[in-house]
Amino acid sequence: MGRNTRKRRMPLATKAIAASAALALGGGGLLWANYFASAHEANNQAWGGNQTKAAPAQVATISCPDVGQKLTNVPARAQQGVATELANLDKQITEAYTRLASTRQAQANDANFVQNAIVGPLKEKRAATIDRIRIDVQRVGGTFDSSLAQLAACTTQAANQTTAGGQNNGQQNNGQQNNGGQQNNGGQQNNGGQQNNGGQNNGGQQANNGGQGGDGPAAADFVDITKVAPNVQGKPQKSGQASTGTFVTKCGVNANQNHNSDNVIVAPGVSNGAHHVHDYVGNQKVNAFSSNNTFLQGGTSCQNKNDLSAYYWPVIREQDGTQEKDANANGGGKDLNVGKILVAQQAQITYVGNPTSKVVAMPQFLRIITGDAKAFVNGPGNANAHWSCTGFENKVQLTDKYPICPQGSKVVRTFAFQSCWDGKNIDSANHRTHVAFADPASGACGNGFKAIPQLTMRLVYNVPAPVIQNGQVKNAYAVDGFPEELHKAITDHDDFISVTTGGLANKIANCINSGQRCQ
Repeated sequence: MGRNTRKRRMPLATKAIAASAALALGGGGLLWANYFASAHEANNQAWGGNQTKAAPAQVATISCPDVGQKLTNVPARAQQGVATELANLDKQITEAYTRLASTRQAQANDANFVQNAIVGPLKEKRAATIDRIRIDVQRVGGTFDSSLAQLAACTTQAANQTTAGGQNNGQQNNGQQNNGGQQNNGGQQNNGGQQNNGGQNNGGQQANNGGQGGDGPAAADFVDITKVAPNVQGKPQKSGQASTGTFVTKCGVNANQNHNSDNVIVAPGVSNGAHHVHDYVGNQKVNAFSSNNTFLQGGTSCQNKNDLSAYYWPVIREQDGTQEKDANANGGGKDLNVGKILVAQQAQITYVGNPTSKVVAMPQFLRIITGDAKAFVNGPGNANAHWSCTGFENKVQLTDKYPICPQGSKVVRTFAFQSCWDGKNIDSANHRTHVAFADPASGACGNGFKAIPQLTMRLVYNVPAPVIQNGQVKNAYAVDGFPEELHKAITDHDDFISVTTGGLANKIANCINSGQRCQ
């Protein structure tokens, strides 16, 4: 989803973005924000003027404006239809990207192929879908911004625009992170056979973006964490009204492999609406067709049987040449998510308080998405990924890079959810504006928002260290995602639906407000 104008990053998110830029220098956060913001603007505006780039420019992916982030006021009676159409837009982009990745020879033979055979038809499909959204909204008396029709057009990004180095390097990598220039030179990374990782991609015919499946990650997406300057800063100072307790819920690591590629929050009623596979812990009956009543009957993997909440996140895969059981299935190989799914060794779920105030209990069925599965194309407005290694978590947090951990250290994904609620809505049309981050400096919620227990999650993985050789990555690991996002680290995200019984929501809030340690 797109930018939430009410968003205020919590400190951990701020630290993570700072980390990717190796922000040891004062004022670096502003440098990073401005640099990526201008890249994002070029993505949606200036890049459109570049027209489609054919094979000589090594077209790597498709960039389409995110319609969903603009839909902030959809009438309740139109929301199901709109959600279905937004899922159709995702499906259309996925299909177009898959065609892009499988027609490299045609692109080499015809400089106009991508525009005529892929981007042009995609625009027509998107225009028709956006118009159906208009009809859905207006049919129930809602208003529709006619300017959204302009979001039908998509552009392509060339290889040197889509590598992590192309967007984020220079000052950020500074030669320390994976030898900067060699790994972040778009032409070297995306030049046919050089990105084939031992011939896995059939001589570069199918794709040029690295990774076992041919669409990432690339060598420039990894960094030796021991070479990143410490960047984690202090938390806001607690006031006398702070809520200092914690509540831990133990829900397992999804060892029973409860997976699907749906997303009931973003694409209810749409099978494979996520186009990538999720791990589920907590509620055991979560899929595209679940309802609030379903959640109450779903059972739970949590030790506290009153915790029926749904906690789900995209899986990590080790791209070691292994074919997972979903290699030919939606969400898996059909959506270019390949390799062995890794089970987290630890999944720690903790609710914490607010440094300036007491918290109110989460409302039943509250939905929160943190991070953005489309952050590589959308830009970092809603990015909230945190990557690190055990032994480094209090020193380094990364947003747009995967860490290469030293021997004996493990990969860690951390999520810090929005902790301010508008006090009225359990969801919003773009799934973001009903919640917000607290102010990163003070920790206070903005006007009209109430502090709720902040959900934090820490996932620890035993991941064999990738090897970078000659600008290529061997045995990469990557988070599942939409294929056109090229498995970038910045697209990591997490989803949550609060479902409790037996007064548990109040118990969590009371525990936190009284400064206790509960579980």
